[in-house]
Amino acid sequence: MTIRVLVADDQMMVRQGFTVLLNAEEGIEVVGQAVDGLDAVAKTVELAPDVVLMDIRMPRCGGIEATRRIRGGGGDTEGAPKVLVLTTFDLDEYVYDALRAGASGFLLKDASAAELAGAVRVVAAGEALLAPSVTRRLISEFSRLACPPRSPLKERIADLTERETEVLSLIAQGLSNAEIAAQLIVAEQTVKSHVSRILVKLGLRDRTQAAVFAYETGLVRPAGP
Repeated sequence: MTIRVLVADDQMMVRQGFTVLLNAEEGIEVVGQAVDGLDAVAKTVELAPDVVLMDIRMPRCGGIEATRRIRGGGGDTEGAPKVLVLTTFDLDEYVYDALRAGASGFLLKDASAAELAGAVRVVAAGEALLAPSVTRRLISEFSRLACPPRSPLKERIADLTERETEVLSLIAQGLSNAEIAAQLIVAEQTVKSHVSRILVKLGLRDRTQAAVFAYETGLVRPAGP
């Protein structure tokens, strides 16, 4: 099936550039462009894309707030498009806030055409795109905030089996299903089943929220400098 993409960026050349790059990829079609966050929210309703490429800094309504609205503000997001955040600002605060808002991926705008297309396919398939550089910044942000583990959340981890807890920890480290399967020496389908059960048991919407959950509960802790 063709992946339908909406490109949201306040710079016309950026929107057109991403559109050309993605339309050249097999199985991907850019169905529309949005000039700011409010436009992105409206176009999402109108065009029903599978993935929204979302810039961070835009007038009227920024990418993080637009992502929150598109993803349902933390509520029921079944059927909502995935959001892939693109930015030139390689800053901790944006990584953390974008993931908390419900983004499924985070890439810098200097990513290659192949990396961009690959990212669209990954998030469209329902997986989180947490590249190693992004994961390091997520860890750094939690380290900087020095947030103590939240007890109510920690209690929910008790519902997980030992293997599910292990899988959750690996998700938080940015590993894909295939990488988790290789590390645990199990079939990838087995990992997918574990991930599905983890999300159901913890009441989480996707892998990215699961990664944030793991850090907030203290299951995964930032490494030292």
